[in-house]
Amino acid sequence: MAITGASYVEPFYFVSVTAALGLALLFPVTRNIRPGADRRKYYFLQGVTIVGALVGAKVSALIGDYHWPMRAVDDWGIIIFSGRSITGALIGGFAAAEFVKPLIGYKLPPNDRFAAVLPFSIGIGRIGCALTGCCLGSPHSGIFSVTYADGVARYPTQLFEAAFHFATGIFFIWAVKRRILFGRLFSFYLVAYGSFRFLTEFIRATPKDFGGYSAYQWFSAVMALLGAAFLVKRTIWRPKSWPEQEFQQEALTA
Repeated sequence: MAITGASYVEPFYFVSVTAALGLALLFPVTRNIRPGADRRKYYFLQGVTIVGALVGAKVSALIGDYHWPMRAVDDWGIIIFSGRSITGALIGGFAAAEFVKPLIGYKLPPNDRFAAVLPFSIGIGRIGCALTGCCLGSPHSGIFSVTYADGVARYPTQLFEAAFHFATGIFFIWAVKRRILFGRLFSFYLVAYGSFRFLTEFIRATPKDFGGYSAYQWFSAVMALLGAAFLVKRTIWRPKSWPEQEFQQEALTA
């Protein structure tokens, strides 16, 4: 498969990102939350999550792509308008939400419907990355290799990741319908994606300047550990109100 230039694929990247955002914003993820104070708190929490995700995405890109603060950044405009990383976004968004929850008195379980939509949104975005030629894989010559404008055959890491996210999303839909891992799907997602990303970074064309690993591998490890900690916490020390809320949510979505 050969992709010869960015001018042809840039519109496809715009379409894929727009579709990903549209899916995330328009899917009725609040259907299982009763109207009123809880829903207002949820929307506020989502706003905080978005801000945390944006900050995390920028910080991780600064470190991963530009090795800031070890090296000076010559053009901050590039960072502001283009630099981003999904690993940092997930960590930043999750950390911001968990920090704010007790401050606003938000006691509902994490929204599993949102967790089921998110992988599809990210997977669509990764298809845009494949069409644009960003997030490149390491050089590789094989049946699945992709050749971009630089003429180098590479691992299609963007497509590998898209397949992972779509498969995860399908599993999450099945899990939501059967009330499996109630309130813990996003924590599980952090573990699964953090582990997947850590391993696939070995075949991505990212500098391995941090102890033989890329900065994104370290972010992936943090993501997996953070998800594992909350998965254990929400399994062993499950809030007493969750069974009742699970029953209420099931009634709302029936």
